Formats: sequence, structure tokens, C-alpha cells
Amino acid sequence: MRRAGQPFENWELQLIERLIADRRFRLVAFLETSKPAGAKASMITKMVAQLDAALFARQSDYSAKRFERARKAILMIPLADAVENGDRHGLQLDMILRHCNAVLPEAILHALPLGVWSLSHVFTQSGSASWDGISDVAAGTPTSRLSLFLETARQPEKHVVAQAEFNVKFSAARNSAFIKEKSVLLLVRELRRAAETGRLPKPINAPDAVRTLRPPGILKTGRYAASLTRNIAQRLLKSMRRASHQETAVWTLFSGRGAIDDFDPSEAIEIPPTDTAIKADPFLFHHEGRTYLFYENYARGDERAHIAVGEITRNGFEPIGIALGGNEHLSFPFVFREGDEIFLMPETHQRKRIEIWRAVSFPLIWEPYSRAFEGWSTADSTLFKHRGQWWLFTNLSEHHAFEDHCSALYAFQVDGPELKRIVPHRLNPVVVGSATARNGGRIFSRHRRLYRPAQYNAHGIYGYGLNIMEIEQLDIDDYRETCVRRILPDFKPGLTGCHHFDASGSRYILDARLNA
Repeated sequence: MRRAGQPFENWELQLIERLIADRRFRLVAFLETSKPAGAKASMITKMVAQLDAALFARQSDYSAKRFERARKAILMIPLADAVENGDRHGLQLDMILRHCNAVLPEAILHALPLGVWSLSHVFTQSGSASWDGISDVAAGTPTSRLSLFLETARQPEKHVVAQAEFNVKFSAARNSAFIKEKSVLLLVRELRRAAETGRLPKPINAPDAVRTLRPPGILKTGRYAASLTRNIAQRLLKSMRRASHQETAVWTLFSGRGAIDDFDPSEAIEIPPTDTAIKADPFLFHHEGRTYLFYENYARGDERAHIAVGEITRNGFEPIGIALGGNEHLSFPFVFREGDEIFLMPETHQRKRIEIWRAVSFPLIWEPYSRAFEGWSTADSTLFKHRGQWWLFTNLSEHHAFEDHCSALYAFQVDGPELKRIVPHRLNPVVVGSATARNGGRIFSRHRRLYRPAQYNAHGIYGYGLNIMEIEQLDIDDYRETCVRRILPDFKPGLTGCHHFDASGSRYILDARLNA
């Protein structure tokens, strides 16, 4: 259901393309209305929103080739006609996807076995202006929330069935455009779940979701305009500092004794950076009685990093050398053992693929072993075995305007390091939202419980905090996890972020961003 006469937005075209490509769905008609309902934003709010969108939310048109080929077979029906004449078109609809805030008559709602589904950003629109994100940026909230609503004949009031949180952008219009693109992932995943199970999703507890759909008043819009001005000035200053190589993200490492379920970062000992060796994404590896540390390494002013290795000794840390280098940025050096062989799977998203290397002479000499996902933008990938089955978790960016590796976690059954057999999880992406999706280290099995370190991207900061997620359900049909702990950058003075954890034996290590 959409507003008559309005061009399709990019997020709508992306959604339509996915629905047409999936044999589980059949898109039969667009119900069009010329009378959208809902709260109206003030003229000042509309003006600010339209200027914001013109400056910071422009993007190229999405090419919907499948839709163009199928368009003639999809009916365009005025909503009033559908109400007045019933189902004379023989549509036999199972559900309606609401793309505009319009009142749906009871007669239609009662005829839908799977009800009406709506994304929250549908209700934050006044004509061509969206106020989505204005309140979040003005209030300085850590994340922006996306909600998926469901209305049925039994429960006609909107209730939330899925949610995701995203790091707040500097501009409300950019924030809104970003969330609209990522909302397609959440909606399609839940539609697939309903198609596979034949059941409607259960409501979740989200009492404030509907309240946040109200337009901001003039005072809040004014606060947002002031925040936007300040954010733009800060971004310009950072851009100038980066261009003159004065702005470099400086990370440091902290190590101590403990495991993923009981470590205390406040008691950790720092392995400090130097101007030529800034360390991040640390991985520990115990081999022949020695504890090795693999990490992303770069110097101040560098635009790319390489993979370095050192050893943790009784006296501290001793660098050994470069394990992997090249012309592209390398990070997240996930090192693991399978049988008698040692493998390294670094992040190589600039090469648009996943690579696995095998140790020829550990720890400095490696040879290519396997590769997969050619042409795909993947990041922070990790392999692990669970109940005899190999799994690959990766942060894959399926995008049009916004390449982003923090918003979606994808799971695949694989045959191990060979990566010759790859079977996608039926509910991919299994996690949506930058508050929990991005991997922050390897998967741990401890006391028969499965843990996943994950980044907490919030407050407009990449890698602001670290989640410890417990994986409660993992099979090809289902995935569930819960955050059991969140580490914020307050365990030592002078920190502004922490986003990676690893452990080996009784020792753990994590990284933290220093206040520049």
C-alpha cells in the first residue's frame, strides 16, 4: 500500500527486487491512496528536513531490473476501489506491506491471514519531508531504533515484532536514508521466517516504539538545527586534519588473566602503541609453549595497515615481524588451528573476497590456501565448529548507497577452511543493527555455552563498546543470541572506544581507542 503519484524510493525498489527474486513471495498489486493519514510536521520542521535531505541524503537511482520486467503484471488499484468492490480483482492477498501512513478499512484487515506489516519510518513522513532521526540527533541518543509493526484482525493496534538499532549519523536525513536501506534486510528476513514457518512473528516488548513516531516540535527542530551545524563544523575540521595527516585513530591493547565470561578489563595491563606501531584487532595464539599475538598494525598517517605478529613473554611484549602485507588494507587477523595446520583469515574487504592463508613457516611465512565470496564486500569473518559442523560468520554489506559492515551478520554452513561448500543460513542476515551485528573477535565455547564478541557501535562512534553475546540457538533454520554483558570505554581513563576481544588459555586481550 503506497501513496498514489509518488515515485518509488530506493529502499522500496530494493525491497520489490528481493520479493520478485524470491519464489516464496508473489507481488500481485499496489494499493494506492491519495489520502495519507497521521500526524503532520510543522512548516519549519519540513523546511529543515528538506534542506537536510538535499545536502546530505542524495543518492543515485536504484536500478530495479526485475521490477521493470515484471511491472506490467502487477496491478495498480486505488484503495477506495478495493474497499468498494471487494476482491473483484481476485487478488486473494495474504498480507499488505504498508509504505505510507494511511487508514486501512477493517474489511480489508479482516481478509488478511498475515495482516499488515509496516516499518517505523513509514510513519515519520509529511508529504515529501521526513522527520525521521531529528529527535535522535537533537537529543544525542546513542542509537536510532528501527521497528517492524504488525496489525491483524485479532490485534488491530500496531505492535512491534522486530527491532534493530543503528549508530546515529551526523545528519538526520542521512540517518533516515541509511536506516531505510538497511530496513529492507530486517523486513525481508521476517517475511522469510513467516513464509518458512507459516506463523506470524510474536510481539516483543517495545512500549515506546509508537510514541517515537510523533513529529518533533519547533523547539526540538531548533535544537536539531543547532546540532547539525555543530556536527558539520566538526566533520570539516576532522577532514582537514585527516588530509594533513594530523588525524589518526590511535588504538592500544590491554591484556590480563581471565576468560570471555569473567574477565575484568579494569585490571588489565596495557601494551601501549608507538608512532610506528599502532595495534588493533588483536588475536592470541598458543603454539609450542609460546603465546603469539597477531594484530592490525599501522603508523600515524598511514591509510592502510598490515598484519604483524609478536610474542607475549614474562617481561611484556616483543615484536617479531610482518606476517602479511600488501597494497590493500588488512585487519582482523583471525588465526586458528585445524588438525596439524595453522591458518590465518584476515579481513580483505578491499579485495572484495574472503582469503584464508596457511602457515608454511609459522609465524611469518604464509601461503594462499582458499578464497570465497569473490566480488562481495565482507569484513571481520570468523570460522568455528559447533556440534561437528563448521560455520562461517561474516559481516557482509549488501548495499546500494551505503557500504557498511556494522549493520548485518551473515551465517553460513561451510566445509572448513577449504570453503568449497557454502550453505547460507535460511534467515540471513541472522543479526541486523549496528549495536550488535559486527563481529568483535572469534567465537568461544565455554562451559557448554557459545559466546560471540560483537561491537557496540553507538554515540556516532565506530567501535564505541564491546558486547558479549551468548548464542542460544544455532542451526540452519534458526538463530538466537542475547547480550549478556557490555563493556564500555570507562574501564581505564582516557578511552573513547573498545571493540575487539580474544583469549587463549588463561590470558585475554582487548583493544581500546585512546582519546586523541
